[in-house]
Amino acid sequence: MVSLAEIIAAAFVAGVEQEAKKRSKKAGKDAVSGLVDNLDLVPMALDVGNPVGKARRKPSKYAKAYGKAFKEVSPRYKTKSGSWKKDGFKNAQKAAHKLAKKRV
Repeated sequence: MVSLAEIIAAAFVAGVEQEAKKRSKKAGKDAVSGLVDNLDLVPMALDVGNPVGKARRKPSKYAKAYGKAFKEVSPRYKTKSGSWKKDGFKNAQKAAHKLAKKRV
């Protein structure tokens, strides 16, 4: 049979271990953030534009033609304030696709 003293001791040890884990995790985070501040690695870490080994797909000839056509056509489907008219974006897409087909 387990005595009350043993149960209390086990609970105390578990609580101490849990608190030690919390403190060690915080100490580790503080140490790492201090290193990053000192080594000035943040700009390098934030540069995730093109991950190593991952090649970007080359835009097709049609995609380029569509982009140019959409930029030409879109002002006709916008209001003076620059927002889209009713069904303006959908109609601009249709017109741009039609124009791009002719060009390619």
